[in-house]
Amino acid sequence: MSTVDDTSVLGPAEIEAVTALARQYEARRGACIEALRIVQRSHGWISDERLREVARLLEMSPDELDGAATFYNLIFRRPVGRHVILICDSVSCWIMGYETLRDAFHTRLGVRLGETTTDGRFTLLPIVCLGACDHAPTIMIDDDLHHDVDAARLDALLERYP
Repeated sequence: MSTVDDTSVLGPAEIEAVTALARQYEARRGACIEALRIVQRSHGWISDERLREVARLLEMSPDELDGAATFYNLIFRRPVGRHVILICDSVSCWIMGYETLRDAFHTRLGVRLGETTTDGRFTLLPIVCLGACDHAPTIMIDDDLHHDVDAARLDALLERYP
């Protein structure tokens, strides 16, 4: 995933992918989240300019699309690191060591929840549930789910993500 901090509009491949996706829906707006994910996979986040272009393609107002984008917590409306770490803060994870793990991330990465490391490598974000309560505490790095995570394994885990 690229995290280049530009605000260019969509490329031809993105326009075609979003348009093709939108044709699958009776109402084009039904494709809004997946259309944003297509763009996010290319750029790492959704700038205001990209959001306006997707809204135009889906026949939505930018405000309507922004409402959907900001409701869905996996659409990033500002730049993120090369790797996004989602740390589950559900009840199960809290009981099984969330606070210790969160604090270890803060110490190891030098960032708080919602922040990106100075080298742009990681963004640390909370998430309500990753659906693996039987293996708490759970985190997701990019698309990889990691469960039964503890502070002692944190460095080895992070080394997998250059």
